Amino acid sequence: MRVTFLGTGGAVPTTQRGPSAFFVEREGEGLLFDCGEGTQRQMMRFGTGFAVSHLFVTHLHGDHVLGIPGLIQTMDFNDRERPMTIYGPPGSKRHLKRLAEAGGYRPGFPLTVRENRPGTVALDGDDYEIRTFETDHRNVSSVGYALVEDDRRGRFDREKAESLGVPVGPKFGRLHDGEPVELDDGTIIRPEQVVGAPRPGRRFVYTGDTRPVDATVEVADDPDLLIHDATFGEEWADRARQTGHSTGREAAEIGNRAGAKRLALTHISSRYAADASPIEQEARESFEGEQAFVPDDGRTVEIPYPDDE
Repeated sequence: MRVTFLGTGGAVPTTQRGPSAFFVEREGEGLLFDCGEGTQRQMMRFGTGFAVSHLFVTHLHGDHVLGIPGLIQTMDFNDRERPMTIYGPPGSKRHLKRLAEAGGYRPGFPLTVRENRPGTVALDGDDYEIRTFETDHRNVSSVGYALVEDDRRGRFDREKAESLGVPVGPKFGRLHDGEPVELDDGTIIRPEQVVGAPRPGRRFVYTGDTRPVDATVEVADDPDLLIHDATFGEEWADRARQTGHSTGREAAEIGNRAGAKRLALTHISSRYAADASPIEQEARESFEGEQAFVPDDGRTVEIPYPDDE
């Protein structure tokens, strides 16, 4: 799983940071989280391509959605045929549909728009799901998203299986799939004898714009990567409360409570256009995980399986 930070800035773009957009590539599938102005150009600039199957919108403020019309039309100009689904918070469907069809444009590929309440599953994939959770951002309907993979099968102990008399071949696969097998002498070998405990999948959480909320902590245990609003440093803490945002230190506190391994601090205010290190530094002083960082636009982060690190 790879995350590309397409836009890490706040409501006002700067020459260094574009508005919010994050591309997740997972097992060949492209997932886009928010789509601020200029997202399609960032996708070209940083080489993600346009193979987006699902777009998840946290809320309807312009810096999170104004890139949708251009992206949809570019996809259509490139002869896209694959369906695409846009997900948004309660009350967003009509507005997102209008954005997708801005200027009376109707894409030639199937496009579906859905609303999802906090606490529900927006997308139920084959071996993962995208969960929505409640966020708190300045009197607007908003949600965050958590990508949570299913647990994987435990490791198959070939040496142990052979020592129990299991012949090399199809019986190995059946045991790994959870089926007991019978040997030629009538002995029954059960999966738990040769297969280890289930191994956790990967977990990615994105809050969008928000104050610190308990739901971020509760939506996924020990996320591998938490992308959290950190619009301001502590010197602007009052402003953060007034506008429904978080500081770097507040983001770190949520990351600690969630058990996050890595914390990406985003939606950086234009006040920090020249230097965002104060936000990063205050988060690092508090964060107990492996790393807290302010990503630049274009940075990519790999999310390995927990037992592959």
